[in-house]
Amino acid sequence: MSIQTPSKSLFLALFSGFLCWSCQPQDDLDSLQQDSLLVYCSEGSPDSFNPQLVSSGTSYDATAHTIYNQLVTYTPGTTDIAPSLAESWQISDDGTRYRFKLRDNVRFHGNEVFTPTRPLNADDIIFSFNRQRLDDHPYHSISGGRYPYFYSQGLDQLILDINKVSDSEVEFVLSRPESPFLAILATPFASILSAEYADVLQVMEKPEWIDSRPIGTGPFRLKRYEPDSHIRYEAFAAHFKGSPKVTDLVYSITPDAAMRFARFSAGECDIMSNPLPVHLRIARQNKLTILEVPGFNVAYWAFNVEKPPFHDVKVRQALSMAINREAILKAVYDRQAQIATSPIPPSSWAYNKQVSRVRYNSQQAKQLLAEAGYENGFTIDIWAMPIQRAYNPNARKMAEMMQQDLEKIGVKARIISYEWGTFLARVGQGLHHSVLLGWNADNGDPSNFLNPLLSCASARSGNNYAKWCHPEFDQLILKASQSSDVDKRKEYYLQAQTLFKQEAPWLTIAHANKSLLSQPDVSGLVISPVGNIEFDNVTFTNTDDKSAEGMD
Repeated sequence: MSIQTPSKSLFLALFSGFLCWSCQPQDDLDSLQQDSLLVYCSEGSPDSFNPQLVSSGTSYDATAHTIYNQLVTYTPGTTDIAPSLAESWQISDDGTRYRFKLRDNVRFHGNEVFTPTRPLNADDIIFSFNRQRLDDHPYHSISGGRYPYFYSQGLDQLILDINKVSDSEVEFVLSRPESPFLAILATPFASILSAEYADVLQVMEKPEWIDSRPIGTGPFRLKRYEPDSHIRYEAFAAHFKGSPKVTDLVYSITPDAAMRFARFSAGECDIMSNPLPVHLRIARQNKLTILEVPGFNVAYWAFNVEKPPFHDVKVRQALSMAINREAILKAVYDRQAQIATSPIPPSSWAYNKQVSRVRYNSQQAKQLLAEAGYENGFTIDIWAMPIQRAYNPNARKMAEMMQQDLEKIGVKARIISYEWGTFLARVGQGLHHSVLLGWNADNGDPSNFLNPLLSCASARSGNNYAKWCHPEFDQLILKASQSSDVDKRKEYYLQAQTLFKQEAPWLTIAHANKSLLSQPDVSGLVISPVGNIEFDNVTFTNTDDKSAEGMD
């Protein structure tokens, strides 16, 4: 196998055939030149262009750090909080008031129906959060009105008010101290939208366009979207950090990992998302560029406790024992991951080293099922996510291996899947028996693994796919969030992980590295430990003579 000299000419020829709502006839496709075009082969289509409405990493990658900015962000490559739209902030002594000083002269994008007349101000911050938290807000119910991350974090109860101090200052008033609050504000759901654009769309009676024809302050402006084909962005020259290095950014949507790698190998993609373990092995053998960070993530098998027999903890424990995760690590991850014993990865300061690993034991699993009254077994569904993510490179293969393991204890499993958006919507409604999913952390605080995925609030919002609500667990993670004492917080999280293990609403499967492949002439790309990918500092070297190493 060999890589020829990378060329995007074929891609450009195909790309130029697509037109959509945001473009004039023929648009300016002829202006797309290889030395100013960055092509990212992504693994799926976004569910929405407003990250407030979704909980999928695929959607976050396409929106949160391209189209939008947040009040605060992370220093590249770290989980250290840094200024973004807010240049500074103050926190009251009791931890319940956060006042943000906004950056001057931050400009919003425009589109064919909207030209901004003012820079960012406090009204935009208030609009972006009040839309989510206030039921009577005119935009609350637009586009379905679900805000899974906001509600799973209990922010509707935490944020009492948001006050406009001046055009350039805004203050959040909290009902209690919340140690992870700044980290929460760096997550995709906290992206800032334009209140002025919202007013224009209301007059036009097109309020839903705010989520499908987005306006943000980010480094790239959405130019066009062809579902399941591509997303095109153009550099936003007026971005407050300066114009991105590349003028055009294209997400080439390629769900099939083998096809993504073929496109990357042919030079049609500059960067490839979520390479399979076999692709990483080939890349290492041929000294290709791999960007990799330890995975701040978890893959899991969630049991819907609202549906029998998963309401019985012995059944959940038995099914967990029946799965050979070592075999899964070898076949699905090519051993480029580690078995997960907790929702929180070992790299977190709150990880509980004392929690014992679930051991694969078919005989003991059968005995537990018999004790629970299911000596003759039963039939269940395993819903397998249809796309590839870093935490799960191949959910279908994993489900098939689990199906074989379960058959050994008398449990028959049907494998179910849908298109990604439909899949998430249906599991959010609780239609599944069990589901293979995972989580890439949005911030570095351990609360990010527990509150959005396992709290009672997240069970109500639809983000807790086990539908598991345990009052004692809820109190532990609440106390951990309220405390400013790291040692006390850690103790609460240790107890919460022990309780989680006893109750077994999930089988935790793996923590995997986050990886990207890039062409040799790509520079300036950094992956965050929490999985964020940002393109505004990416540039090309040797653009006059692009070449790649051959692969044998």
